Amino acid sequence: MKKKPKIVRVVLLAVLILIVAVVITVDIFAEYAIKIAIETAATKTLNVGVSVGDIDLSIMAGRLGISNLSINNPAGYQYKKMLELKEGSVSVDIKSLLSDVVKIRELKLDGVNVVLEQRGISNNINDVIKAIPAKEGKASEPSGKKLHIDKLEILNVTVEAKLLPIPGKTDTITLKLDPIVMTDLGSDNKLDTAKLSSKILLAIAAGVADKGTGVLPEEMTSAMKSTLGMTTKLGKEGKRLFKEGKEGGTELMKNLKGLLNKPEEEK
Repeated sequence: MKKKPKIVRVVLLAVLILIVAVVITVDIFAEYAIKIAIETAATKTLNVGVSVGDIDLSIMAGRLGISNLSINNPAGYQYKKMLELKEGSVSVDIKSLLSDVVKIRELKLDGVNVVLEQRGISNNINDVIKAIPAKEGKASEPSGKKLHIDKLEILNVTVEAKLLPIPGKTDTITLKLDPIVMTDLGSDNKLDTAKLSSKILLAIAAGVADKGTGVLPEEMTSAMKSTLGMTTKLGKEGKRLFKEGKEGGTELMKNLKGLLNKPEEEK
């Protein structure tokens, strides 16, 4: 009679071990799939190499961690990397992971280091955003899962601007960007990982163009503003982009707020 309880315990322990093994296996494969998806989609959209250091997925908690993401420079620049992200966190509706539309409650990118490198009258960020197709979302359907994001925050953005060497003048200027906040992204069901990567880079580029006005060489900021305008076909309406209603101080910034927040079909 004593053998039955012992057998039951052994069976329960075996089932528990099997469940844990399955969860771990699912996590590992899901983490790898997410890493590849981000790298592939962002590389295709930005036309430069994008790599992700590590993905930490907790399915049961509905949280995803991203660390050491980097975006390479276009060919011909001195530095290999244009942008590095220390860490990002995603809070997601678990049930939506099995559907066509992934519902993200919050996406936070914290600790973004940007190397803005000047080359002649152009710069690396300008060259990358010039390659982003204008009004891409209107003509194409999302590839893969669609994304709905309630809130996206980009915090602690540091820009190291590498200028052309001039005797007697500094060749590096450091800028600290204000927090960037976007809400209600993808409500039109046309946002995917590729389009999200372009929106994030455009928002950072707009922050650089605004913060660098009067600080960076005029040819750097004016070229970037011009390219942003041509690339995005900016509209005049929309919600605020920057935390606590920051107006940005330029017509470009006001227009970009509308672009990043209004539905794709309105662009």
